[in-house]
Amino acid sequence: MAEKQISMPAKFINGGIAGIIGVTCVFPIDLTKTRLQNQRNGQQIYKNMWDCLRKTVRSEGYFGMYRGAAVNLTLVTPEKAIKLAANDFFRHHLAKDGKSLTLFKEMLAGCGAGTCQVIITTPMEMLKIQLQDAGRLACHQKAVVGIPCLQPGSKHLNVVHALTRAYNVGPTSVTQKISATQIASQLLRSEGVRGLYKGLGATLLRDVPFSIIYFPLFSNLNKLGKSSPDDRAPFLHSFVAGCIAGSTAAVSVNPCDVIKTRLQSLNKGANEETYNGIIDCARKIWIKEGPSAFLKGSGCRALVIAPLFGIAQVVYFLGVGETVLEFAQFSLTA
Repeated sequence: MAEKQISMPAKFINGGIAGIIGVTCVFPIDLTKTRLQNQRNGQQIYKNMWDCLRKTVRSEGYFGMYRGAAVNLTLVTPEKAIKLAANDFFRHHLAKDGKSLTLFKEMLAGCGAGTCQVIITTPMEMLKIQLQDAGRLACHQKAVVGIPCLQPGSKHLNVVHALTRAYNVGPTSVTQKISATQIASQLLRSEGVRGLYKGLGATLLRDVPFSIIYFPLFSNLNKLGKSSPDDRAPFLHSFVAGCIAGSTAAVSVNPCDVIKTRLQSLNKGANEETYNGIIDCARKIWIKEGPSAFLKGSGCRALVIAPLFGIAQVVYFLGVGETVLEFAQFSLTA
C-alpha cells in the first residue's frame, strides 16, 4: 500500500462518509459520556450510562439524545477526512522503497494525523459539548432550587450565559433554545477566533496520543487478516480490528478527555469549580474527586469509538471514495 500513489480526494470522501455513518449510530452514547464526565461528586444526576440515557429520554424526548448532533455531523466529514487522510499521507511519505514501516514511523504518522485533525476537532467538540451538557445543567439548576428535574412532559432548554470573560462564575436563571451557530457567533464577537479554540491544548493532549496508539495498533491487527501483503483483510476482520484498536486507544487517553471536556464546558452549574488550564484542572479533579474521576465516561467512550472507527476503517478500506470518483469520471467522459 505504501508504494502506491494515494488519492487524497478519495481519502477525504471515505473519511467523510465513515464519519457521518459512525456519528449517527453512536451519538446518544457520546452525549452520555459528556454528561457523566461533567458531573461532580456529591452532585450526581446520573448513576451510569443507562440511567443517563433513560433520564434524557424522559426529560428531553428521543431527540434530546441528539443534542449537538447537527454541528458534529457538519464538521465530522472534514475532521475524519483530515485524520484518516493525514495518516495515509504521512505513512506514504515515511515509507521507503515499498518496505513496511517500522513501529516508530507508524507512531510518527499517527502523531502527524492527530496534530492535523485538531484544526477541526477543537471548535467542533467545544460547540457540541455546550449543547450536549445543557440538559444536565438545566436539571442541576432545578435540583438546586428544589424542583424535581424529571417532571412529566417537561423539556429542558439550553442554559445560556453571557459569553464574556465571566461566563464561568455560575448559571443564570435565563433559559432559551440556542444553536451551535448562535454560540459560535457570540464567541466570535466576544473573544474572536480564539474563543472557538478553547481547550486546544487539552484536545492535542488527547488526540495525538490517541492517534499514536490507534493507527499502529489497527495496522498491525489488520495485517493478521491478510493472506498476503498485497491483499485486503476481510470485511469483518477490518471492522473488528478498528473496534479493538479504537476502544483500546479511547480508554488509554480517557483522563485527557475528561480534562478536555471540563475545560471546554463554558457553562457551570452551581458550586461547580472553574479551571485555569490543564494542570489546574487535573490537580483539582485529583484532589476533589479522586483518581477514579479521570475514568468517568471511559466505558461510554469505548462504546463510541469502537464502532465509530470500525465503521470508518471498513468504509475506508472498501474504497467507497475511489468508486465515487471513478463513477464521476466515467459520467463526465460518457
